Amino acid sequence: MSALIAPRDKASDRIVPPSGFTVLLTSFTAGAMAFLTVFALALSLATGRLADRWASELAQTSTIRISAPAEQMDAQLRAVERVLQTTPGIASARTLSEEEQRQLLEPWFGPDLPIENLPVPKLVEVIENSEGYDSEGLRQRLAAEAPGAILDDHTRWRKPLVSAADRLRMLGFVAIVLIAASTAAMITLAAQSALAANAQVIGVLRLVGARDSYIAGAFVRRFTLRAFVGAVGGTVLGTLAVALLPDSEVAGNFLTGLGFQGAHWIWPFAIPPLAALVAHLATRNAARRTLRGIA
Repeated sequence: MSALIAPRDKASDRIVPPSGFTVLLTSFTAGAMAFLTVFALALSLATGRLADRWASELAQTSTIRISAPAEQMDAQLRAVERVLQTTPGIASARTLSEEEQRQLLEPWFGPDLPIENLPVPKLVEVIENSEGYDSEGLRQRLAAEAPGAILDDHTRWRKPLVSAADRLRMLGFVAIVLIAASTAAMITLAAQSALAANAQVIGVLRLVGARDSYIAGAFVRRFTLRAFVGAVGGTVLGTLAVALLPDSEVAGNFLTGLGFQGAHWIWPFAIPPLAALVAHLATRNAARRTLRGIA
């Protein structure tokens, strides 16, 4: 911050309105944008974790669905188990119980689904080792030894989900860039308004020998400090709001862990300095352009 805010010159600061519309606009804009940035950052980081988890976990799991008449189900299941035991690259395999299948179907059919009276296929969860297995070869063996078994290696729907999560993460960062641009635009308008309101004072300062760089420096210092203070308040409120969000377990995994975890809690601390940098650059450019236009 010391590089952004030059040593304070009380004499030069007098030409900047200490209160009024520009103060409220700058502080409120920086605070509101910092608050929104916290949530955009939390969303980006959460979707990044989600994409990584899907890519790693789903890539190592597969499901075998066994659809057969009731009298053939046990024989088909044993055949599938024999095939899996002799397939290289498979770390473990287990058949889902009726209770586990009931839990999978509960979101669509409710908790009272009589699964024991329905011809629900048997599901076998397959977990591969680090080397992986030959999915096409396994499909051919299943077709020969257990015709009712169908292998789903999740490739068909894993990639779209991971791609969607990656795009959502990218949209979060795009939102942060747009927030920074909006902050710069609002602070530019506030600085231009303050400069225009003090045109007569600026004219007098020029008559007594003040350089435009001296005048611009006063506005840059004041607006940078206002933006920093406002961003600190917005970041604190935003971080508290994210911290108070319910855990994913409490929310029924609906929020998928939205928030910060571990070292990611450091990221919000970067928002106020970045807001000050945006204000510094925006005010400096606005002051230079406006001062050139003031006779």
